[in-house]
Amino acid sequence: MASVASIIRASVRFVKDRGRLSSSFRYHVFNVRAASAVVEYRLFQGIGVTASPLFSPGTTPRVLVVDGDADNRELYRDCFTLAGWTVTEAVDGREALVQALVAKPWVVVMELRLPLIDGVSLCEILRQDKTTAAVPILVVTSETRPAQLARAERAGADAVLIKPSTPDVVIAETERLVRTATLKAHSTTFRELPSPTGRRTALVKAHHRHATTMPEVPAINLICPICTQPLRYRETFVGGVNSRHSERWDYYECARCGRFQYRYRTRKLRRV
Repeated sequence: MASVASIIRASVRFVKDRGRLSSSFRYHVFNVRAASAVVEYRLFQGIGVTASPLFSPGTTPRVLVVDGDADNRELYRDCFTLAGWTVTEAVDGREALVQALVAKPWVVVMELRLPLIDGVSLCEILRQDKTTAAVPILVVTSETRPAQLARAERAGADAVLIKPSTPDVVIAETERLVRTATLKAHSTTFRELPSPTGRRTALVKAHHRHATTMPEVPAINLICPICTQPLRYRETFVGGVNSRHSERWDYYECARCGRFQYRYRTRKLRRV
């Protein structure tokens, strides 16, 4: 049985950028084998990341990575590409805004400390634009001040991670945000149906059909079409399909010629 051979090396590089301290982390995993079982990891430039099972075959998720540090962008690009993502990069807030509007990403992974347009302002702009208002935003930052992190959340960030964050943590959080956004979008697509106990009465049943001798609109004066004598009004019948399409019949009587019906919809007088 082969012995367990594991070499994990982390190199940390600190770079001063405009008087601020930023960090980038590289993890090189060469070989991981157990004595009782063999577990194979897909390795790409030393990063153990497997393809994401979240997305169905044929779909390629897109992530927009916004970070001023070239090494950080390279690290994100390598691990996201290995996990099956299409990666778009931006070095500052202005370029990120253009990239997001040109090709809407599934999720945005950004640093707060950005030139031109800082991360908090970028969150606010993305949330105000209808194209990107629902796009999840994951902040991965070297900023540790609670006030600034709270500002990012109020500006629209869905989650905040503090550097150093390993690639598997970043990808797992990214997938969680995309999954949550997808479920939310599907839930708002369907309108909630009324409960059976809250049924509305059908209009056809609610319509009151009745006969009356005192209609809301008084009957008009008519003459007999046969003997030209004035007709005597008798009663009114209100009917029809429903209250929106009601009908009215007025009944008249001639002492010589008999009974007549006047229908308001057709405006015709006929003998009955």
